[in-house]
Amino acid sequence: MAPSAQEAATNAPQGECVIGWKLNKAQRKELLQQFPAAYGNILAHHVTLASHVAEDSPLPEEIHGEIVGCVNDGHGVQAMIVSIGGTTDRPDGSSYHITWSLGEGREARESNDVLRSHPWTMIDLPMPVRLRPAVLN
Repeated sequence: MAPSAQEAATNAPQGECVIGWKLNKAQRKELLQQFPAAYGNILAHHVTLASHVAEDSPLPEEIHGEIVGCVNDGHGVQAMIVSIGGTTDRPDGSSYHITWSLGEGREARESNDVLRSHPWTMIDLPMPVRLRPAVLN
Protein backbone atom coordinates (compact mmCIF):
# COMPACT_ATOMS: atom_id res chain seq x y z
CA MET A 1 0.00 0.00 0.00
CA ALA A 2 1.31 3.44 -0.92
CA PRO A 3 2.02 5.91 1.89
CA SER A 4 -0.08 9.01 2.51
CA ALA A 5 1.36 12.28 1.24
CA GLN A 6 2.48 13.18 4.77
CA GLU A 7 4.21 9.80 5.24
CA ALA A 8 5.85 9.94 1.81
CA ALA A 9 7.25 13.43 2.44
CA THR A 10 8.33 12.74 6.01
CA ASN A 11 9.99 9.37 5.36
CA ALA A 12 11.67 10.08 2.03
CA PRO A 13 15.47 9.68 2.15
CA GLN A 14 17.60 12.67 1.12
CA GLY A 15 18.56 12.94 -2.52
CA GLU A 16 18.43 15.02 -5.68
CA CYS A 17 14.88 14.31 -6.87
CA VAL A 18 11.40 15.74 -6.51
CA ILE A 19 8.30 13.63 -5.89
CA GLY A 20 4.67 14.59 -6.31
CA TRP A 21 1.94 14.23 -8.89
CA LYS A 22 1.68 14.85 -12.65
CA LEU A 23 -1.49 16.23 -14.14
CA ASN A 24 -3.50 13.99 -16.41
CA LYS A 25 -2.48 15.03 -19.96
CA ALA A 26 -5.98 14.97 -21.42
CA GLN A 27 -7.42 16.92 -18.51
CA ARG A 28 -4.60 19.48 -18.73
CA LYS A 29 -6.00 20.80 -22.02
CA GLU A 30 -9.43 21.25 -20.42
CA LEU A 31 -7.94 22.98 -17.40
CA LEU A 32 -6.02 25.43 -19.58
CA GLN A 33 -9.31 26.36 -21.25
CA GLN A 34 -10.97 26.81 -17.86
CA PHE A 35 -8.02 28.75 -16.42
CA PRO A 36 -6.23 30.60 -19.25
CA ALA A 37 -2.49 31.09 -18.92
CA ALA A 38 -1.54 34.66 -18.06
CA TYR A 39 1.99 34.37 -19.47
CA GLY A 40 3.61 32.83 -22.53
CA ASN A 41 5.59 30.03 -20.88
CA ILE A 42 2.84 27.53 -20.00
CA LEU A 43 3.82 24.81 -17.53
CA ALA A 44 0.66 23.36 -15.88
CA HIS A 45 2.49 20.08 -15.38
CA HIS A 46 2.67 18.88 -11.77
CA VAL A 47 2.16 19.36 -8.05
CA THR A 48 5.28 19.02 -5.87
CA LEU A 49 5.10 17.03 -2.65
CA ALA A 50 8.77 16.99 -1.59
CA SER A 51 12.10 18.16 -3.00
CA HIS A 52 15.64 16.91 -2.37
CA VAL A 53 14.56 13.30 -1.94
CA ALA A 54 15.95 10.01 -3.25
CA GLU A 55 14.77 8.78 -6.65
CA ASP A 56 13.49 5.55 -5.08
CA SER A 57 11.38 7.34 -2.44
CA PRO A 58 7.92 5.78 -2.05
CA LEU A 59 5.30 7.72 -3.98
CA PRO A 60 2.17 9.04 -2.25
CA GLU A 61 -1.22 7.38 -2.58
CA GLU A 62 -3.42 10.38 -3.34
CA ILE A 63 -4.41 10.64 -6.99
CA HIS A 64 -7.17 13.24 -6.84
CA GLY A 65 -7.00 16.90 -5.97
CA GLU A 66 -8.95 20.08 -6.48
CA ILE A 67 -7.85 23.42 -7.84
CA VAL A 68 -9.23 25.77 -5.19
CA GLY A 69 -7.49 29.06 -5.92
CA CYS A 70 -5.04 31.05 -7.95
CA VAL A 71 -2.29 33.59 -7.52
CA ASN A 72 -0.65 35.94 -10.01
CA ASP A 73 2.05 38.36 -8.95
CA GLY A 74 1.44 40.55 -12.01
CA HIS A 75 5.12 40.25 -12.92
CA GLY A 76 5.34 36.84 -14.56
CA VAL A 77 4.31 34.12 -12.11
CA GLN A 78 0.88 32.50 -12.16
CA ALA A 79 0.02 29.43 -10.05
CA MET A 80 -3.06 27.40 -9.18
CA ILE A 81 -3.55 26.37 -5.56
CA VAL A 82 -4.43 22.69 -5.12
CA SER A 83 -6.08 20.85 -2.25
CA ILE A 84 -4.88 17.26 -1.82
CA GLY A 85 -6.29 15.04 0.90
CA GLY A 86 -8.43 17.96 2.09
CA THR A 87 -5.60 20.43 2.62
CA THR A 88 -3.57 22.98 0.65
CA ASP A 89 -0.74 22.74 3.20
CA ARG A 90 2.29 20.85 1.97
CA PRO A 91 4.23 18.95 4.67
CA ASP A 92 7.17 21.40 4.30
CA GLY A 93 4.95 24.34 5.30
CA SER A 94 4.34 25.72 1.82
CA SER A 95 1.20 25.27 -0.30
CA TYR A 96 0.33 22.61 -2.84
CA HIS A 97 0.22 24.34 -6.20
CA ILE A 98 0.70 24.00 -9.92
CA THR A 99 2.97 26.56 -11.54
CA TRP A 100 0.60 27.50 -14.34
CA SER A 101 2.48 30.01 -16.46
CA LEU A 102 5.60 32.14 -16.38
CA GLY A 103 6.73 35.35 -18.00
CA GLU A 104 10.10 36.03 -19.60
CA GLY A 105 13.00 35.30 -17.25
CA ARG A 106 10.89 33.79 -14.47
CA GLU A 107 11.39 30.28 -13.05
CA ALA A 108 8.93 27.72 -11.68
CA ARG A 109 10.57 27.67 -8.24
CA GLU A 110 9.52 31.32 -7.85
CA SER A 111 5.91 30.18 -7.35
CA ASN A 112 6.81 29.29 -3.76
CA ASP A 113 8.06 32.85 -3.13
CA VAL A 114 4.94 34.36 -4.70
CA LEU A 115 2.72 32.16 -2.53
CA ARG A 116 4.55 33.35 0.58
CA SER A 117 4.33 37.03 -0.36
CA HIS A 118 0.97 37.35 -2.14
CA PRO A 119 -2.50 36.34 -1.01
CA TRP A 120 -4.19 33.84 -3.27
CA THR A 121 -7.78 34.08 -4.44
CA MET A 122 -10.25 31.25 -3.94
CA ILE A 123 -12.15 30.22 -7.05
CA ASP A 124 -15.95 29.98 -6.90
CA LEU A 125 -16.20 26.29 -7.71
CA PRO A 126 -13.28 23.94 -6.93
CA MET A 127 -12.15 22.05 -10.03
CA PRO A 128 -11.32 18.34 -9.56
CA VAL A 129 -7.97 17.25 -11.03
CA ARG A 130 -6.69 13.76 -11.75
CA LEU A 131 -3.12 13.30 -10.57
CA ARG A 132 -0.58 10.53 -11.07
CA PRO A 133 2.09 9.99 -8.38
CA ALA A 134 5.52 10.41 -9.97
CA VAL A 135 9.19 11.22 -9.62
CA LEU A 136 9.22 14.63 -11.26
CA ASN A 137 12.76 15.04 -12.57
